[in-house]
Amino acid sequence: MGPEQLVFLWLILLSLGNCAMIFGIRYMRNKENMAMIEKGLDPNIKPEKPRPAPFRNLKWGLLLVGAGLGLFAAYLMDNTILYRIGHDRDEINGANVSIYFAMIAIGGGLGLISSYRIEKKELLDKE
Repeated sequence: MGPEQLVFLWLILLSLGNCAMIFGIRYMRNKENMAMIEKGLDPNIKPEKPRPAPFRNLKWGLLLVGAGLGLFAAYLMDNTILYRIGHDRDEINGANVSIYFAMIAIGGGLGLISSYRIEKKELLDKE
């Protein structure tokens, strides 16, 4: 398959993807409007103020702290425990790159889990 054919194939795939995206957006908007009509609401009237999200800052803060701690833990592991695996004398060959991504994801996930538990505890305390 030559480069001219690949360009033609990409153009077809991109236009099909755009059509599918536009169809999906319109379909979901129609479903939302039908649900509002079933509840007896007017779909043309949108709420003026967005709903408050009191724990949004907490969630982002714990996510970023968790990701930062995961990055720090990955750095420590790379330079202590896994030093002989990923380092060749004076050069770094990048054998331990995946540990950074894994630890960031684990730390961010732990931050989100702790945010969920704090929010759940607050809601149960209010009741």
